[in-house]
Formats: sequence, C-alpha cells, structure tokens
Amino acid sequence: MIEQVLYFVLGLGALIVGAEALVRGASKLALSWGISPLVVGLTIVAFGTSSPEMAVSVGAVWNGNNDIAVGNVVGSNIFNVLFILGVSALIVPLVVHVQLIRQEVPIMIGASLVLIALALDGTITRAEAALLFGLLIAYTVFLVMQSRKERGRTDEAGRASPGVSGWDGTALVQGVLVVVGLGLLVLGAQWLVGAAVFFAKAMGVSDLVIGLTIVAAGTSMPEVAASIAAALKGERDIAVGNVVGSCTFNILGCLGLSGLVAANGLAIAPAILNFDAWVMVATALACLPVFLTGREIARWEGAVLILYYAAYTAYLVLAAQQHDALAAYSGAMLSFVVPITIVTVIAVMVRQPAAVAAPPHR
Repeated sequence: MIEQVLYFVLGLGALIVGAEALVRGASKLALSWGISPLVVGLTIVAFGTSSPEMAVSVGAVWNGNNDIAVGNVVGSNIFNVLFILGVSALIVPLVVHVQLIRQEVPIMIGASLVLIALALDGTITRAEAALLFGLLIAYTVFLVMQSRKERGRTDEAGRASPGVSGWDGTALVQGVLVVVGLGLLVLGAQWLVGAAVFFAKAMGVSDLVIGLTIVAAGTSMPEVAASIAAALKGERDIAVGNVVGSCTFNILGCLGLSGLVAANGLAIAPAILNFDAWVMVATALACLPVFLTGREIARWEGAVLILYYAAYTAYLVLAAQQHDALAAYSGAMLSFVVPITIVTVIAVMVRQPAAVAAPPHR
C-alpha cells in the first residue's frame, strides 16, 4: 500500500512537472510564431496540460482498463469546467473573449454531442476514433490559420508582435523542454494508472469511479495550475481558453488516440452513457449562459460551479457505495437543483440577448 501511494504521488508530481515544462517550451515556440494568446490557450497550453489525460487514457487502454480511459476523459471535462473555471473566477473575475462564445464553446459542445452519438452502441470503433482524431487535426489547423490571418492584419496596422526573451528564449531550449516534458508525462501516467487500479481493487471501488474522480482530478492538476497562474498574471484569455481547449482536446484527441490503439475498439460503460456523459454535455452547455452574463465569469458564478462539482462528486461516492441516502439525494437533485438551474439559464439568456454582439472586453 505504501509503495503504491508513493507511486501515485510521484506520478502526479511527474505529470505536473512534465506538463509545466511542455507548456513553457511550447508556449514560447508559439509566441515566436506570432500566434495570439487566446489561440495559445486553446491549442499549445490546452493540449500541453491535457497531455496527462492523453498519456493516462492511452496507458489505461494498453493495460486493458477501458473504464479508466473513458472515465478519465469524461471526468476531466466535468472537472475542468466546474472546478477549474470556478476556482479561477473566485480568484479574479474572468473576462471571456467573444471568439469563445461564438466559436470555441459551440465546438466544445459539438464534440461532446458527437462523442455521445458515436458511443450509443457501447463502443467507439477504430474508424470512429480516427474520425475524432481527424477532427482534432482539422480544428487545430483552422485555429492556427485563423490566428495567422489576424496577425497579418495586426502587422498591416503597424502593431508589432511581442518578442521572446529569457533563459528559455531560444528554439533549442524550448525543444528540450518539450521533449523532457513529454517524457515525464509518459512516466507519470504509467505510475498513476498502476496505483489507481491498485486502489480501485483494494477499496472495492470500480475502475470507472476511480477514473471519473481521482484520476480525472489528478490529471487535471496541470490545467488547474496553468489557469490559476494565467488568471493571476492577467492572461485571462489563456486561463479560459486553456479550459475550453482542453475539453475539446480530451474528447477528440485523448479518446481518438485511445480508440486507435485499442485492439477491439474502445468500450463505453453503460454508466457513462446513462449519466456521466450527459453531465459532461450539461456542463459544456452551461458555459454559454455563464459566459453571456456580461461576458465575464463573476465570483458568484465561480462559487456556483464549484458547488455543482461538489454535488456531482457526492453523487458518485453515494452511487459507488450504494448508500441508503442515494435515492433521497437523487430526488433532491432532480426536483430542486435541476429546475432551478434551468430557470436560471433561461433568465440569463433572456436578460442578456445582445451580449455576444457587444465589443470584446479588454
């Protein structure tokens, strides 16, 4: 037990350090290429901080633990929106770029719905996984081309792009950081998955619940660190873009690659289809009304997001234990929390009809 706890802690540490090195190196490379901060958050930072999810999901599939692979992605997306955005907004209200409302959040919602459509038969085949991964490549190329067009317009207006300086300002150092970061991510993922499977068997908790909670939160720690650090530094586009981009990458990239390496396709547990996948879609949909309230995630909205994550986690724990209070808890959620949420969303949408058309906050 002590050995597995040590592996779990070392695995998390390697994931966090590796993601930090990867994000630092890749971000500086992206800035050198003249890509905007929002696109850096949506691509380089989001993909870099989601590398732990990628490594864990692929490693879990190789070890025959499909439930951890799928649960990790679904749980990470729920954690990203409810917990990371919530904590970041509590620290400093997050201004939301208009591009996120008009383009990126709808893409994230679309990716979530595509996943459910492909998984309805209980399996993501290799062909379907290839489709997901192909969509990720197309999305990334589109974002880079879009950003470079914006850069061209900026250059024509006479505004110069920021330079890259510091000890990691050279391409060689940035490349080394990327390589070292990837190596630590792979190693940390192996330790983390192994320890998580051990804990699941020792405590009698299913692999799915472990993937949805402990592993999902653990592999999302780089996103937590990146978004909080970006918010504190005033890089709010990166803070919010990191979360939205990570959710899209998790579905298209992590599950896409996991399905490609799975020998017989990626099996989707009925519990995911019946509950957790729909929670993931609901959290994605919740981004639109939250972002539309003046295009700023206020502190009170951040607190609400965190409370929702606490309620979701409590449900998972009660369901895993088949606790006597599960029926009463589920009834309270359905009869009280859900209706209030729906009414709030409708009220926000009615009161803020022109928010998307407003000029961007800067």
